[in-house]
Amino acid sequence: MLGVNHVRAVNPRLLFGMTLLGLVGTLSGQVLAGDFDSSRYALGDWGGVRSELYDKGYDFTIEYTNEVASNLQGGYNDDRTARDADQVALGLHIDLAKAWGWYGAQFQLMITERSGRNLALDRIGDPRAGMLSSTQEIYGRGQTWRLTQMWLSQAFLDGDLDVKFGRFGEGEDFNSFPCDFQNNAFCGAQVANWAGSVWFNWPVSQWALRVKYNLAPELYAQIGAFEVNPSNLEVGNGFKLSGSGTEGALIPVELVWSPRVNDLPGEYRLGYYYSTANADDVYEGADGQPQPVTGGEFKSHSSKHGAWIVAQQQLTSRAGSPKRGLGVFFNATVHDKETNLVDNFLQVGVTYKGPFDARPNDDFGIGVARIHVNEDVARHARLSNQIAGIADYENPAFMPIRDTEYDAEIYYGFAVTPWLMVRPNLQYIRQAGGVKEVDEALVAGLKIQTRF
Repeated sequence: MLGVNHVRAVNPRLLFGMTLLGLVGTLSGQVLAGDFDSSRYALGDWGGVRSELYDKGYDFTIEYTNEVASNLQGGYNDDRTARDADQVALGLHIDLAKAWGWYGAQFQLMITERSGRNLALDRIGDPRAGMLSSTQEIYGRGQTWRLTQMWLSQAFLDGDLDVKFGRFGEGEDFNSFPCDFQNNAFCGAQVANWAGSVWFNWPVSQWALRVKYNLAPELYAQIGAFEVNPSNLEVGNGFKLSGSGTEGALIPVELVWSPRVNDLPGEYRLGYYYSTANADDVYEGADGQPQPVTGGEFKSHSSKHGAWIVAQQQLTSRAGSPKRGLGVFFNATVHDKETNLVDNFLQVGVTYKGPFDARPNDDFGIGVARIHVNEDVARHARLSNQIAGIADYENPAFMPIRDTEYDAEIYYGFAVTPWLMVRPNLQYIRQAGGVKEVDEALVAGLKIQTRF
């Protein structure tokens, strides 16, 4: 249950973000197109100034996301509480063709700030193993201010070729997936959740280059090169621009097909990533023996790799609107077993947009995910416990044996206004962290997204 100390009448980050409204803005990096719609923003058109700037190529806004989670029962610690995490995103998008006459060019700047606490850290997962997913996807990668986007894109060959350079994350372009759910197993590019030592999603940025080419009206291929620099994750390095600490490069390639089936949209992604940064083995030591035997350094590998599939397809429409109806989604990732904690991940679910004629902008979603821990990680823990002579799970020095975590979520999204979405949700977590001794958990959540 929510206690008094978890309720904030006015969030200080929200107030600070509102004072910066005239300086910076927009969360999304879309090309500015169509007429300005002031109803999408809580602060409207600023007396006509905002639409005038929009027509000249400048799009300003602030977006705020807040997520609350409370453990109803179960988990590693069943002492009921609630945790609150949030994010303010401030940015500026410029259509340079409109603003400066620079045809085919776009510029994006984004600054974010995250704060709060994550319920999964001290209630759901065993602290010795953690929870593989998270009950609040907005939490993570350092609760601090960051330069999240600073990039320039340029189109060539009548738009068939697009080159993007600057600072951004892989998930903006590769393995991309919406983020309507609150559980992290159903939000954003999933590769980052399971290969996070080399793939850094929002809000972390790194120097990067992405080249995309349209092979056909519904098909394009893309390749990227991203700096692998773990120092960018540090709280004090949110605005770091130097390359010090770089350990290699991550190179993703992807084929994206966007067909229309019965005139309904779909998107299918097939991709592969290769990291040139050194990566530790999860079991073998540098001397060729199992690492727990000698307790020395792990064997080092010169690379890490993996692949993914993402499928999204709308199946029905409602009341003649293609923006409403039933959709399905599927995600799968695989990772090399020598270096990665998670070796495979599966996710499936359904969404329904505009379920009721009286509320055409509401939405509904159900998702189920399976996260499988590399068997060599379990072997390492078993051998470590055996060598230490520890067999009791309750012993603080025991290393939990991890196998598979299961996550599920159901939510309903209330489109309160065009600029405010409120999504209460219910989450179920089985074997948090892949640890079978952890009780099944039921979590109540609330996700609020608003645009100013």
